[in-house]
Amino acid sequence: MEGAYGETLGRVKGQGKARASLAMAALMWISYAERPLKVVELCHALAVEIGATNLNSDNAPSIDTVLAFCQGLVTVDEKASTARLIHFTLREYLRAHPNFGAVHSTIVETCLAYLNSHQVNALSASSSPDLRGTPFLEYFSVYWGAHAKRDVSDCVKQLASKLFDRNNHLSTKVLLEAQKGSPYTIDFDKLQMFSSLHCATLFGIVEIVIELIEVEGCDINQKDCVDNTPLVWAARNGHTRVVEILLKRGDVMPDEPGNNGLTPLHGAAINGHAEAVKMLLEREDVYPDKPNGSGITPLICAAFHGHMEVVKMLLERDDVHLHKSNSDGVTPLHCASANGHAAVVKMLLERDDIHPDKPDINGVTALNGAAFYGHAEVVKILLERDDVHPDKSNIDDVTPLQCVTGNGHLGVVKMLLERDDVDPNRPNKHGLTPLHGAAFKGHTEVVKMLLERDDVYPDTQSNDGLTAILCATANGHAGVVKMLLERDDVCPDKPSNDGRTPLHGAALNEHGEVVKILLERDDVHSDKRDNDGLTQLHSAAFNGHVDVVEMLLERSDVHSHNPNNEGKTPLMGAAFYGHAEVVEMLLKRDEVHPDMPDNSGLTPLHYAALNGHVEVVKILLERDDINPDGPDNGDAPPLHCAAVNGHAEVVKMLLERDDVHHDKPDINGVTALHLAVLKEHAEVEKMLLERDEIHPDQRGAYGPRMLQLLTPLVWLVVPLVLAYIIYRL
Repeated sequence: MEGAYGETLGRVKGQGKARASLAMAALMWISYAERPLKVVELCHALAVEIGATNLNSDNAPSIDTVLAFCQGLVTVDEKASTARLIHFTLREYLRAHPNFGAVHSTIVETCLAYLNSHQVNALSASSSPDLRGTPFLEYFSVYWGAHAKRDVSDCVKQLASKLFDRNNHLSTKVLLEAQKGSPYTIDFDKLQMFSSLHCATLFGIVEIVIELIEVEGCDINQKDCVDNTPLVWAARNGHTRVVEILLKRGDVMPDEPGNNGLTPLHGAAINGHAEAVKMLLEREDVYPDKPNGSGITPLICAAFHGHMEVVKMLLERDDVHLHKSNSDGVTPLHCASANGHAAVVKMLLERDDIHPDKPDINGVTALNGAAFYGHAEVVKILLERDDVHPDKSNIDDVTPLQCVTGNGHLGVVKMLLERDDVDPNRPNKHGLTPLHGAAFKGHTEVVKMLLERDDVYPDTQSNDGLTAILCATANGHAGVVKMLLERDDVCPDKPSNDGRTPLHGAALNEHGEVVKILLERDDVHSDKRDNDGLTQLHSAAFNGHVDVVEMLLERSDVHSHNPNNEGKTPLMGAAFYGHAEVVEMLLKRDEVHPDMPDNSGLTPLHYAALNGHVEVVKILLERDDINPDGPDNGDAPPLHCAAVNGHAEVVKMLLERDDVHHDKPDINGVTALHLAVLKEHAEVEKMLLERDEIHPDQRGAYGPRMLQLLTPLVWLVVPLVLAYIIYRL
């Protein structure tokens, strides 16, 4: 491969100065960039002229030009829109055979020239500027220091100084927002407090740090716009040499907290920078167990992230307390267990003063956390302890087994079920058992494992009357449903406290396969009413589940016109929600009365008009057995319903009917025009006023005597009149 690469590079260099220069620059950027470069980023990088103060996007070559000049050594990853070398071995070859001169200095000088340009300087950091013209801003802002750390030329120092002199530079905002694991809240009024020293320590640029701290008046403990000191940045990012330089200063404050109350030791512990941790721990003025405002200590940080070497160093200290918890009662063992850091867990458990079953303020133990996230190795380590109770619950009565069955971690379930001191049928405070949780989430293998136990009761009801099969059917887990239905001790029609059966849940949520499975059973009632009088057909029709409605209507024992407790039929629900196809299916049934009112006197047409469902209104109006002018209990016809909500198209359809009285008042004397004017539906108002039958001066009998005298034309001033009367009173 080396021979082939060498020959191709020879052709690249021999194709003319301009072409060769562009191609070699592209190869340099792709080979040494800190991350893969987007195509647009690469092209713009190639357009930057070092020393120029203006960016000229016209200088950016097209990617086709770049590919052609690179003679097949560069390709484009179409999926990621990035430019890359044809093979990873080419990158190794290019780095082993220097072809680019002072690579990192060249890259840094390009980055800083870009950031110091007039176009970038004109962008505001306190707003959300349009960055389409500066696509390389993010890379240059975040990574220029990483290249400068490797090679700093005099030119780089000058360009960096120029950048540092500019307060509130947008690159500062971009840089801070990109910091790993630190969602900093940036105070834009204090952005200028992010000094050149903060920037140099963040990147770890030793030469610049040395020069800056020697400047008279330099405050090495100054906090920036996110409250971090230079030492916090250096320790957090593991820049050991910079940490060493700063700690040698007599005026340094090595335990001064930064953002979120985290000290330099916290920062080093979080990211596992053992050498920096060691340096800080050697200081007598560093408190190794210092908590931040939330009670988080360096040991908690290290344990949470699984940094074993740092944990070991901290545990060797007499002034580090193993059981010191944060404000939520979370200990280092909780953190390590929940994140599956088995080696750290073992190290912590080797301590004689460990309390492995200590709960946090929510009653969660280390075992709870490990089980919840399915960390089998940690669970195994904890279960080997005599002082760990495997069935201990949190404040919600949730045990480790309940945690793990709900999340489907089969290996951990098996470990817990092998214990004699674990109750597989134990309910939480809501009465839900491990089987409920596994069935709800559809963890078939876990359900199977639980059902093989003699001490698991598969039809146990929760406080709300939920059974395992209710949980499975409501969520459409057909495999679990089949498994449960194979049991003689499972009732497939057992309702919850609200009267809803498994078939209700499946129909409501459109789980067709589960509906079909249940309907094949002789012991399932397909027309059962819940506490609100809703049948399974109501549930499907109200939600427009066409396939489920069709399955139910094929049953001879399903009454398609049964009203619920409010008198609403499946047809009314379908009309209310505008499910036209379901409406058509129901209207084909002889027992369905399309004009039957509910307890409020509202018919399917009323509901369709009220919500402006034009297609449903059209279907209903085509029927001979529909009264398009029928009143509800307040004598309001469908036209009122459409007018009050401004559904102009429905109003138009109704006005075209000869059997609709356009000026018909309700029980209070209110007409459709009154409602349109009151609600300011101008289009409907205009439509009604164009009708000869409409009397715009007709008085209504709505409300107090004074309002009876008002006509639709003055209803708009009613609020003002009432406000004046109230004021005078």
